[in-house]
Amino acid sequence: MAKRDYYDVLGVQKSASPQELKSAYRKLAVKYHPDKNPGDKVAEDKFKEASEAYGVLSDKSKKENYDNFGHAAFENGGGGRGGFGGFGGFNSSDFSDIFEDFFGDFGGNRQSSRRSSNNRGSDLRYDLSISLEEAYTGKKQNIQFSTTEKCITCKGSGSKPGSVPDRCTFCGGNGRVRSNQGFFTVQQTCPQCAGSGEEITNPCKDCSGQGNKQASKKISVTIPKGVDDGTRIRLAGKGEAGTRGAASGDLYLFINIESHDLFKRSDVNLFFEFPISLADAALGKTIEIPTIDGGKAKIKIPEGTQNGKQFRLKSKGMPFMRRGDFGDLYVQIKTEVPISLNKEQKELLEKFRNIENERSNPSIKKFFQKAKEFWKT
Repeated sequence: MAKRDYYDVLGVQKSASPQELKSAYRKLAVKYHPDKNPGDKVAEDKFKEASEAYGVLSDKSKKENYDNFGHAAFENGGGGRGGFGGFGGFNSSDFSDIFEDFFGDFGGNRQSSRRSSNNRGSDLRYDLSISLEEAYTGKKQNIQFSTTEKCITCKGSGSKPGSVPDRCTFCGGNGRVRSNQGFFTVQQTCPQCAGSGEEITNPCKDCSGQGNKQASKKISVTIPKGVDDGTRIRLAGKGEAGTRGAASGDLYLFINIESHDLFKRSDVNLFFEFPISLADAALGKTIEIPTIDGGKAKIKIPEGTQNGKQFRLKSKGMPFMRRGDFGDLYVQIKTEVPISLNKEQKELLEKFRNIENERSNPSIKKFFQKAKEFWKT
């Protein structure tokens, strides 16, 4: 049976870049890998075909020969199916990058980090509620939480003082074990030592060989100025202690800003409604308003201010985090219409209404004119 064109196998154009070739092959490798299709001969053949195609096209020299002579370039010992399982042209970095999901880590440089990460302590979450004023000024606060800390007796090693761990008998100290699956050799984390490569044969009595103990921890945290609701703050190494001397996890602070009786917040801007009387809105007035820093600011309300009118006070809002500038404060006027009127107030308003009717307010007159035209239709 004649071989298919390598570019057709990978589903790419002849002008495809090395990254496009790798991406196309990766998709096929994931789809047809024998581990994901056990016993499927068709999938295995497609996987081998794609691997052979990428093995040639990913190698600059072989790709050039293939582009010039096609499959004939590799007949009679011309190469193209050499290497590991037909992966001619692969270098170790390509192989590690593409098959990391199936094989785990490659190379001795990664084994130590893999062992350490297997025993790394868990991350913790702490929910902290603060007031809007505290978010404005920032604060330092002590928090207390339950966690695990490094065992003082064994200094986190898990072994009794004076003794050391032995090499794991199951993996020979590698932290990884290999198993054959089809024509591949798959590496996995050692189930006996959890990737550490060591066995605690003489465990510490205080921590039972774990290297850590349950404890209540108290630390001081700094909340920066301008922090917003939902902000997450990472405190590296403040989580649970790792087992057998591994690194500690992290502590994440999730900030909740309590609702305020006066101000409403949107990003770095603040908003609130200021109620004024009907007379003040009509005649105008200078008012004093509170600000989030505990101070006061003055606003001049001009004559004839309408309900809902908004005034902006620049830089009177919340601070930007880790910056020197501030958001703005927006004050919205809410005109209060009196509900209970005494005799004198009613007489004055009646007189005012009569004068208004004589003057024929333009906007009111315009509205009723439109209404009359609407009723006629």
